[in-house]
Amino acid sequence: MLANYLPILIFLVVAGGLAVVLVGLGFLLGPSNPDTGKSSTYECGFEPFEDTRMKFDVRYYLVAILFIIFDLEIAFLFPWAVSLDAIGTFGLASMGIFLGVLVVGFIYEWKKGALEWD
Repeated sequence: MLANYLPILIFLVVAGGLAVVLVGLGFLLGPSNPDTGKSSTYECGFEPFEDTRMKFDVRYYLVAILFIIFDLEIAFLFPWAVSLDAIGTFGLASMGIFLGVLVVGFIYEWKKGALEWD
């Protein structure tokens, strides 16, 4: 029984060793030109050297959350497209309803101005 898992163990050891070697070579041979701009923290599009208690606009987070929501909803199209032959007309109709709700939500967000950056 242990002999059945030997190829998997060998594969894991070789893959781990190759990963360590490649990361080490990249660390040793790669260019390293640190400056203040590259070393500074960057988060949320705000300047990192201001007061931590400053007021900020929430629209950045709103656009980011909307992007994630619509991106995840579009990810549901891939399994549907793969199994379209198996699910037939009912699957096509249900995906049409899903996309209709998605489009109505997107138009609503657009009309409310949630996607406006300024």
